[in-house]
Amino acid sequence: MNPYEIRKHFPILDQEVNGNPLVYLDSAATSQKPSAVIESIDKYYREYNSNVHRGVHTLGTKATDAYEGAREKVRKFINAASAEEVIFTRGTTTALNTVARSYGKANLSEGDEIVISYMEHHSNIIPWQQVAKETGASLVYLPLQQDGTISLEDVRKTVTSRTKIVSIMQVSNVLGVINPVKQIAQIAHDNGAIMVVDGAQSTPHLKVDVRSLDCDFFAFSGHKMVGPTGIGVLYGKKELLENMEPIEFGGEMIDFVGLYDSTWKELPWKFEGGTPIIAGAIGLGAAIDFLEEIGLEHIEAHEHKLAAYALEKMSAVEGLQIYGPMDAKQRAGVVTFNIGDVHPHDVATVLDAEGIAVRAGHHCAQPLMKWLDVSATARASFYLYNTEEDIDKLVEGLVKTKEYFSNVF
Repeated sequence: MNPYEIRKHFPILDQEVNGNPLVYLDSAATSQKPSAVIESIDKYYREYNSNVHRGVHTLGTKATDAYEGAREKVRKFINAASAEEVIFTRGTTTALNTVARSYGKANLSEGDEIVISYMEHHSNIIPWQQVAKETGASLVYLPLQQDGTISLEDVRKTVTSRTKIVSIMQVSNVLGVINPVKQIAQIAHDNGAIMVVDGAQSTPHLKVDVRSLDCDFFAFSGHKMVGPTGIGVLYGKKELLENMEPIEFGGEMIDFVGLYDSTWKELPWKFEGGTPIIAGAIGLGAAIDFLEEIGLEHIEAHEHKLAAYALEKMSAVEGLQIYGPMDAKQRAGVVTFNIGDVHPHDVATVLDAEGIAVRAGHHCAQPLMKWLDVSATARASFYLYNTEEDIDKLVEGLVKTKEYFSNVF
């Protein structure tokens, strides 16, 4: 794949920021959108804007076909067995909350355990904290190796007959670590637990096959995979979803409403209360078309190459500390770092003056920051439109940052 050709599809990248060409290195927070995605949403609003499922008129039929067509694209993209297993949500956060509030609340009780890791995003911590408080279950944290990876031996020691749910991110948004979720799922199942996978950082960058992973639930967001914001997906095995209660109630998800009781629609609609995120789903479908035309295997290889290049070049900057494994094959296109005593927000501010966009803060991973013994970090994240030239500019900016603050202090 040629990232210079791919960049031409992303109009936002063709601009200057603070007098410098934009170098966008914050795709782990949100990716940029290609013209095809933008145009698909524009076309929906311009040509066939209508609600779905409820009307028999022409616009309603076209909107419904596009919305359900996007669901089928998602099904194929993650290799779900059925479109009934694909629930549209507002994003990964909503999807994980749905599992915790619906499945977790109904299936956990005092003495049960929920296993997560120190590297989890807050969206994969707080829902489990809340459901644990309500049910009397306990949260158990998987230890991490010195480089931030997960040892399967530690998983075998931590997951026991008391474990009912294991919920792990496939790729860390801080360390870039690619976790062995397929093997973890096997260990979970051997102990009678279910496996939940946070795929927010993996789905845009790796080929995901939920049946090969044998996970019970899988969650991801559209906006990190060149799709629009406000749309995401919860995949769940059909037999589990059928026995779960919805957590939002109202129009669209009902079958029959009486004065004192109601019944729900079949899957997947019983989990999609209210007017769904129609434009978002259509945009997500266009994003999947775009990614599949390039090929996830090519995107993954490109990011491994960029990660290896970044680790080499950034390691040469004196005083710069990189977090996570130094083997690019163990990580996705994320490099998190600190420079001496310079606060990450100051690092990001100086880089922004050079037109370079990176993320700074705790990255919604405060338990991991505590484990790393830092209050915050800076993070550069790469995607299919980034180049080695972008990394060269980042390194130049980091050298300038270091020189600036050495002069200040």
